[in-house]
Amino acid sequence: MKTLFAILRSRRRERLDPLLSNFQEFIREEGGGGILLLLAALAALLWANSAWHETYETLWSTPFSIGLGDSSLTKPLHFWINDGLMAIFFFVVGLEIKREFLAGELSKPRQALFPILAALGGMLVPAIIYTAINYGGPGAAGWAIPVATDIAFALGVLSLLGKRAPFALKVFLTAVAIVDDIGAVLVIALFYSHDLVWSSLLMAGILLIVLFMLNRFSVRSPLPYVLLGICLWLAVLQSGVHATIAGILLAATIPANPRVNSENFLRRSRNYLQRFEEAGEPGRNILTNGAQRSAIRALEEVAERASSPLQRLEHSLHPWVAYAIMPTFALANAGVSLSGQSLGLLQPIGLGVFLGLVVGKQVGITLFAWLFTRLGVASRPRGLRWGHIYGVAWLAGIGFTMSIFITSLALNDGFQVTSSKLAIMTASLVSAIGGVVVLYMMSRITRRTD
Repeated sequence: MKTLFAILRSRRRERLDPLLSNFQEFIREEGGGGILLLLAALAALLWANSAWHETYETLWSTPFSIGLGDSSLTKPLHFWINDGLMAIFFFVVGLEIKREFLAGELSKPRQALFPILAALGGMLVPAIIYTAINYGGPGAAGWAIPVATDIAFALGVLSLLGKRAPFALKVFLTAVAIVDDIGAVLVIALFYSHDLVWSSLLMAGILLIVLFMLNRFSVRSPLPYVLLGICLWLAVLQSGVHATIAGILLAATIPANPRVNSENFLRRSRNYLQRFEEAGEPGRNILTNGAQRSAIRALEEVAERASSPLQRLEHSLHPWVAYAIMPTFALANAGVSLSGQSLGLLQPIGLGVFLGLVVGKQVGITLFAWLFTRLGVASRPRGLRWGHIYGVAWLAGIGFTMSIFITSLALNDGFQVTSSKLAIMTASLVSAIGGVVVLYMMSRITRRTD
């Protein structure tokens, strides 16, 4: 009987190991990307407040053209970062969301309810706080600024705790941030789209149908999705809906199922490895051994068929997003001139953003998580205490990338934008420090109790 249980545990571990290793790789990349994001933001702040501050604005307003033949699109460099590169960011976010719903923390309804309801509180309460302060004022349209969490920044801060942060805590924070991302995407699509052009929307819809048909007919090459994805981005750009939404829509069409199941993959890969071994000759190089090269090519093909296009795209694009796109976005958007802005935090917009992120996230996430657990709707993840949940609620107040992005959509006045960005950066710093202190204290309490 013990042997049977050992076999069952071993098989369960074999099934879980790939998911865990993928998630751990995701955590490492987001954590490292968060630290680089912080450095880029600091560089932007120093640059914008240095003797060379004029070059900061000049660089991002430099026109840049992309075209083919007589057709071209000329926009400032800032546009290509916020509407172009960030579309790739949202595409990867869409892939992560799809993976989580298919095979991750959000795939099991009972298990997913806790982070979903916690994230819902973390979106509603900050929006209410901001609206209460800015109702009827010139900054009322910015109610969504304190809604979202910057997953890379938050995980980067959490990584500073090392082994003091339980793995379940990282999973919970990631799930909350991903639900936040879904909410932010819906907010951008529904509330920050203006002057809709229905012909362009129709074209975007047709392209989306074609993309779903490619998925339905098991087209696995990334090239058709890339080409049609560019056309989808152009159509959404012309439609009045923010162009980054094209990234989320494209991600929904990417095939997520592998062609070869695990049993088939093991059987065929062992067969090819055996062929490789049998074809070996002492002293002969693989480069001159045709049979071994053939076995390697067959093994590569079956390995590719065992992974889905969604996995491959997420794996290949995620480092680019974490280490290049997001730091570039921070460098282009975090350059706030602090000259004459000392009272920016005390303005209704700055105050609403600051209190929404620092207070609203804490109250919303902790309250909703506790309330729905008491009602029996959701259950707290095993291994986490309420102090851990409260610490995550602090970290969720790090709204950096998404909050700055929504600021650029919601506000037009220069002083309002600066006030919001200043509040976002201050609130993110306070939330990071508060989260680290709370979770460090929880690690000491947990060790003593255990």
